[in-house]
Amino acid sequence: MSFPPPLTSKAEASGGRRSNVLVLVLAFTGIAVALVQTLIIPIIPHLPEYLDASASDAAWALTATLLCGAVATPVMGRLGDMYGKRRMLLVGVAVLVAGSVICALSESLAPMIVGRALQGLANGVIPLGVSILRDEIPAERLPVATAVMLGSLGVGGALGLPASALIADTFDWHVLFWTSAALGALALLLVLLFVPESKARPGGRVDLTGAVGMGIGLICLLVAISKGTDWGWNNGTTLGLLAVALIVLPLWGWFELRAPQPMVDLRTSAHPQVLFTHLAGLAFGFALFALNLVLPQVLQLPKATGHGLGESLTTAGLAMAPQGLVMMAVAPLSARVTRTRGPKTTLMTGAVVVGVGYLLIMVLMSATWTLIMASCVVAMGVGLGYAALPTLVMDSVPISATAAANSLNTLMRSIGTTTSSALAGVLLAHLTIDFHGVEVPSENGLRAVLAIGVGAAAVALAVASFIPRHRPDADATPADAMVEKVGLRPSPDAD
Repeated sequence: MSFPPPLTSKAEASGGRRSNVLVLVLAFTGIAVALVQTLIIPIIPHLPEYLDASASDAAWALTATLLCGAVATPVMGRLGDMYGKRRMLLVGVAVLVAGSVICALSESLAPMIVGRALQGLANGVIPLGVSILRDEIPAERLPVATAVMLGSLGVGGALGLPASALIADTFDWHVLFWTSAALGALALLLVLLFVPESKARPGGRVDLTGAVGMGIGLICLLVAISKGTDWGWNNGTTLGLLAVALIVLPLWGWFELRAPQPMVDLRTSAHPQVLFTHLAGLAFGFALFALNLVLPQVLQLPKATGHGLGESLTTAGLAMAPQGLVMMAVAPLSARVTRTRGPKTTLMTGAVVVGVGYLLIMVLMSATWTLIMASCVVAMGVGLGYAALPTLVMDSVPISATAAANSLNTLMRSIGTTTSSALAGVLLAHLTIDFHGVEVPSENGLRAVLAIGVGAAAVALAVASFIPRHRPDADATPADAMVEKVGLRPSPDAD
């Protein structure tokens, strides 16, 4: 008696194709969002002229994106868990397009700041994308999918600089933002067509008090950190903002611990695996900025300084492009290490590679090609670490809280990067040399910033070592798996 051939292989092939398309669409969306961060860099020196504003006022075009992104990321994550991750992903990309169009039409500072603030609101798209992958991708493929998604950050950031420099040199500066709007519109269409909505939506009400308290505390903290170097750390405004942050954030934490449906679940975040993963994310964010600050300066400083390479802005951007490609290329390696040794090992390996990369940069600063090679080592470590962070978070929270937990980890990385930027700014402001009447960073100053990167990588390694090693539950039943799938698993600290 003969039986018809099984349909499993066809179903699996179809499911695999859908999974691949989903990963590619979300990765492209991540690239479009990451481009926004580097899009404006080539025209920063010219913004005062373009917008008829002072240099200090024009700098808010960068700061507005940072602030809105920091506040919006955890809020969008929580709303995604409550009302649908795809829905909030669409909102984030739509806001990106709207902000880009406003910037493209801007001729003065006010609309530019508004547009850049809207672009910053799209920062929550990345953790939402990672959380959608958890909902839709089979567990055995999730590590590599997550690594590709996080690698899109590097691709967008690294390729954005030379591309935007080329556009700014060839066309009117408004074309930069029309390009961003076009990429965002394409991403919006692809999400509408190919990204499904999650079935795990517990609902609930929005914690407005928690959102406002978090927003006030974060804005005060990040404005003080990002503007402290310009205003002065003993300036009354800087000290006042820090004081408000130190008062509001503890009160916000006290309120969130007592709220029935908090904006940020601090109890779950206090679970050792989640807490130490967030702290490792903070350290990784701190370490990453050293590369983005030192490499362009070494490449562009005149050769006559003794430690510069005298390259153009476009060449410097092209020299940074391989970093993003390395971050994407390391995705299969990251997934393999995660599957065989666990995400904790992947994270610790990434921290070691980042530290080694910074040490290599410190001794290979004399030629462009050696600097590119050493920076790619750092990018490899960042790719490993960034891919492991969301995996560690998702291993420890229910599926109904994935987006919020990933968004908080993204926020921690952003705070680390902002803090590192402020510290590096203080160092470089004091460690300078006079070059034909202009103060430029000294070689010792640049090496000091690289040393900070090494130290931050060491801290990330130490913190990661405290993360409890995840062990799959061998006694789990199919019913347990179904409970996890629909998002009803209790939080790790539940009794």
